[in-house]
Amino acid sequence: MKVIVLSAGQGKRLLPLTAERPKCALMLGERSVLGWQLQALATGGATEVVVATGFQAPLINDIIGGVEGLRVRTSHNPFYAHCDNLGTCWIVRHEMSGPFVLINGDTLFEPEIFARLLASDDPHPITLVTNHKNGYDDDDMKVSVADGQLQRVDKKLPPAQVNGESIGMIRFQGPGPALFRNRLEAMMAEESTLKRWYLSAIDALAAEGHVGVATTGDHDWCEVDDRNDLQHAQSVVPRWFAG
Repeated sequence: MKVIVLSAGQGKRLLPLTAERPKCALMLGERSVLGWQLQALATGGATEVVVATGFQAPLINDIIGGVEGLRVRTSHNPFYAHCDNLGTCWIVRHEMSGPFVLINGDTLFEPEIFARLLASDDPHPITLVTNHKNGYDDDDMKVSVADGQLQRVDKKLPPAQVNGESIGMIRFQGPGPALFRNRLEAMMAEESTLKRWYLSAIDALAAEGHVGVATTGDHDWCEVDDRNDLQHAQSVVPRWFAG
């Protein structure tokens, strides 16, 4: 399975740590954020990874080698400073010609989560991985799900509609890649979408009934947005791979 990892951003909420290196190149013990992602993907069953780069792209090239059984290359977004991740998806849309999985560059996960997604029998052309917890804050990308189908995904969903969160991992199969590419093209035709997240495209496709869900199950994940997240990741991520 091909995987596209969105790692074009700087990670300004982590300044000054990201003044000279992108968030995905920050170290968590013996490996970088991206290094741990690649290890999880290799263990979970990926065969090919395309890393979408932007800020300090040469540093990414120093990370991507050396994971056994995994072909890794980069695709550069020279306009990363002028768009959000919807724009980066548009830049790498040529990589979306067949089945693939899209992953946020700051999403860290146990390999079993990726393996569960690959094995999921969800019949929808697009499958979003979700997690459930007792409460959600303003920064969580919240979801509304009914009968195994995604209804909405947005940070500003009314609490009464929320029954999970997106972890930033999505599978595209069958007509899914074309549906996503076409939506990207339509949205990027409007200049106002440059600062929007790609999940706004998924939200629109969910309204048309194209998006199902898979869950993390009992397996752990985290994201790295700020210093607290980084400290947490430094504590838990190496333990997922210990032994």
